[in-house]
Amino acid sequence: MKEFLAQAKASTQIVATLDGKRKNKILNEMAEALLVHTAFIVEENAKDMQAGKENDLDTALLDRLLLDENRVKAIAKSLKEISVLKEPVGRILEGWVNDDNLRIEKVSVPIGVVGVIYESRPNVTSDVAALCFKSGNVAILKGGKEAEYSNKAIAQILQEVLVRNNLPKEIISLLPDSSREGVAKLIKEDEYVDLIVPRGGEGLIKYISRNSSVPVVKHDKGLCHTYIHADANINKAIAIAINAKCQRPGVCNAMETLLVDKAIAKDILPKLYKRFVDAGTKLRGCAVTKQFIFIESATDEDFNTEYLANELNIRVVNNVDEAIAHITHYGSGHSEAIITENYTAAEKFLDTVDAACVYVNASTRFTDGGAFGFGAEVGISTNKLHARGPMGINELTTYKFKVYGNGQVR
Repeated sequence: MKEFLAQAKASTQIVATLDGKRKNKILNEMAEALLVHTAFIVEENAKDMQAGKENDLDTALLDRLLLDENRVKAIAKSLKEISVLKEPVGRILEGWVNDDNLRIEKVSVPIGVVGVIYESRPNVTSDVAALCFKSGNVAILKGGKEAEYSNKAIAQILQEVLVRNNLPKEIISLLPDSSREGVAKLIKEDEYVDLIVPRGGEGLIKYISRNSSVPVVKHDKGLCHTYIHADANINKAIAIAINAKCQRPGVCNAMETLLVDKAIAKDILPKLYKRFVDAGTKLRGCAVTKQFIFIESATDEDFNTEYLANELNIRVVNNVDEAIAHITHYGSGHSEAIITENYTAAEKFLDTVDAACVYVNASTRFTDGGAFGFGAEVGISTNKLHARGPMGINELTTYKFKVYGNGQVR
């Protein structure tokens, strides 16, 4: 492990000083290489899919695991989109001359060696590798066992492009020991690793956060809420709620609890009920909700659950303050939305709710690096430091101060 990490650390000086044009050229070569090897990637993914079915992975996880020709094309497209993003390294964030006539520049620089631990989705392998490369970082990737063949195939193709360009393959690496013990070692190696980014289940996040001696940016669960305010446009509210839950239920930015203002509950809940039933959503609700529609009871545990499935809690609240109080108690700091035509209520919600992304009259499903214009993301950070929300190339940089003098002494 130490030898592997030492080689990764040594590679940071090489990737950190690559100019933007060369990085972009290599990213486009990586995208083309993935397309050329589509059949190989799909073939390796089929091994993971077969194992997943044999191990009774649920439908949502199998969907996240699947790679077909169109998804490989989407992966390649993502790399090309990352290549055209503005260069993140070497940006002058601030500049000034101090009282001693020193010229000081605050300049963006790569973080160094970034270890990313994730589950299920093999497209994360290419997305994270490309984002780290574009931002001048070395990526150490630890994907889930369920995507082992897919991840190896993608990483191998990307490494071959690096080698063809006379660069160390260690710039993009899979963790050689992918066992729990291997992860336990990785997160203790603060001499070589500069940042750990865990994204996945609640148990994984807690384990990494509690045991890592390397700084951690958590990509925690998405307990997302949508609150339909008394002054909401009903048609708009229904369309947003259906999208937030049903468009892709097995992702972290999907809604898990719908809050409905008591003033409009009698009118809107039967309409919502019909649409959700048509979409095959399993519904649970509070006692007040059950006065208007016939569904199962929602427990406190339900309101604390990230389903990642087509299941939804509904709670009726008296006003915006009660909606905010519910979100404060149960929310995970990911994405929250209010549906309203009332400016005062909207601004109160935006200013008071403590989450990475807060929406007015839009679906929480937009919390995504691609949707935000970042090309892709390492994940959705629920940290407040050092990154928050979709973590793109700029969030994969830190900064240093360059100080220019002319013989000054203190």
